[in-house]
Amino acid sequence: MEKLVCFGDSITARKEGYDTPMLTTKLAVQLEGFEVINAGASGNNTYDALSRIENDVIKYNPNLVTVMFGANDAAFHKMVDLETYKTNIYKITQMIKPKRTILITPAPVDEKVQFARTNEVLFDYALSVNHVAVETGCHFIDFFSKMIALDNYPQMLKGIRNDGLHFGAKGYDFLVGLLLEKIREVCY
Repeated sequence: MEKLVCFGDSITARKEGYDTPMLTTKLAVQLEGFEVINAGASGNNTYDALSRIENDVIKYNPNLVTVMFGANDAAFHKMVDLETYKTNIYKITQMIKPKRTILITPAPVDEKVQFARTNEVLFDYALSVNHVAVETGCHFIDFFSKMIALDNYPQMLKGIRNDGLHFGAKGYDFLVGLLLEKIREVCY
């Protein structure tokens, strides 16, 4: 059986009313032949990711790893500067190995209710993820651009908290759809 680890922050970790994290629960239902492991931790930035990657990702010897950080790195109250963020994403990709890595940009926010992050800043962080993907040759999902292009994207960001950052079922369904498409492209 193949192993997929989803490595990230609260977007990866959130349960949104489920008993287990919504992202990996929805993925596991649709991915036959995969053990899906959640390695999300709320509040994490890329420094935190580097400190726990060995124990939370590498030890599983995964076939594929989704990597989605940036919402906390781009937050005004705990910002990791753009160059450091890019370096950290690069290090994470190298530790996992590019051919096993699916880098995912941070999602946009609903700026009407989210005040610690802006889409202008998040766009720059998403661009850095894209640059690392190009430089390393790893797999890539431009979640930011795909979500913000939707007319109803603020609706996708309505979760239990309704804070413009942590999305609910609609947002997770959209992300899972993009992930399934990429995983099938990579594996089949």
